[in-house]
Amino acid sequence: MTNTLEGATAVIVGAGSGLSASLARRFTAGGLRVALAARNAAKLDALCAETGARAFAADAADPASVAALFDAVEAACGAPDVVVYNASNRARGPIAELDPEAVRQAIAISAFGGFLVAQQAVRRMRPRGRGTILFTGASASVKGFAQSAAFAMGKFALRGLAQSLARELSPLGIHVAHVIVDGGIRGERRPPDPARPDALLDPDAIAEAYWHLIQQPRSAWSFELDLRPFVETF
Repeated sequence: MTNTLEGATAVIVGAGSGLSASLARRFTAGGLRVALAARNAAKLDALCAETGARAFAADAADPASVAALFDAVEAACGAPDVVVYNASNRARGPIAELDPEAVRQAIAISAFGGFLVAQQAVRRMRPRGRGTILFTGASASVKGFAQSAAFAMGKFALRGLAQSLARELSPLGIHVAHVIVDGGIRGERRPPDPARPDALLDPDAIAEAYWHLIQQPRSAWSFELDLRPFVETF
């Protein structure tokens, strides 16, 4: 597929050492200028040195912080062509024992932050009539698990946001897609089990799927992509 994104700007919100790092590597390898956003931008120094990406500090659940992030990215890298919302938060435990404030924060980061980021992205994409917004979902986007109510609420809400925005924005030339990562992602904190080496998703393979999404011709856009290792059950 011909790369039509050479020199475009991508913003990855919720950046760290896992999937977002693989996305940064794939996007920069494909010729994109990449901006990485995290609460602690200093933790991204090594990844920026490796990829040439730029790091910005932002709180995804704070409207003023997200607005300032997009202003800073636009000034430094140009208006965003691709925006990935990869932030999430969990509050685990039995429903009767969950801390309401922890649940509020989990939903704010997993879902409300997606709204804030998408709103700022759309304000910059709509005048140009183009752009791609991708939301990272999870197994919890479609099935709630015991003692994981907060995560399920946040991910269900994020999926609903993606569906609504796809219907609103597709006619305006803005591609919105939701990626269900149905399974664990291997990494430093979750190494593969030698007895089951294929039980975890490869973050680089997931990044390839995102790369495909942002290059899709608008005559055949995907709204939702469901990714899982071949050993994972539906």
